[in-house]
Amino acid sequence: MDEDAREQALLTALTTEHFVLQTSRSATITESVGRTTIFLSLLSAALIGLGFVSGTGHLLRPYLGAVLPTLVITGLLTFGRLVQNMVENSLDLQRIQRIRGWYHRRFAADQEFFADALAGGGGRGAIWAAVGERPRRAHLLLTTAALVGAVNGLLIGLGVTLLVALFGAPPGPAIAVGVVAALAAFALQFRHISRASIAVAG
Repeated sequence: MDEDAREQALLTALTTEHFVLQTSRSATITESVGRTTIFLSLLSAALIGLGFVSGTGHLLRPYLGAVLPTLVITGLLTFGRLVQNMVENSLDLQRIQRIRGWYHRRFAADQEFFADALAGGGGRGAIWAAVGERPRRAHLLLTTAALVGAVNGLLIGLGVTLLVALFGAPPGPAIAVGVVAALAAFALQFRHISRASIAVAG
């Protein structure tokens, strides 16, 4: 195979790979939206159910005892998959940027086409350049995983508050313990997001 034929074959392969990676990104985003919607719909249904049983004292505790663990488990499973989707999406985008960098070096010459793919020396810098942002840890708070993690923290805090109150603690200390538990739960989940993001950059 001569050099021109090899270059044409490589260009065809890269174009196909670019399309496949973009399709994969779309799939991960769609899955993330779907999973988050299911979780928030379950949470909404649970709150509606709470409204129905709140007027009946003898049903309230069994209802919360059944619903809260279900919500927490579902939320944690949703959170874990959302972090996986975030990693997959970032890796796909990183690979797309490498292909775009090749386009730029091979065909763009002194033009600015695909120049963002070379920003930051590739890796995470190129990923952030693709979305027009600078890499900051605070941006991870805006992810769907962080949103679900915050809801999980609130649910865990609520569960801890109810358990502490069930053992006879006054409302004030019970709420304080619940707030600490909620913040700790969210901090652990955010740390997991940060570690996953660092692993992608590595």
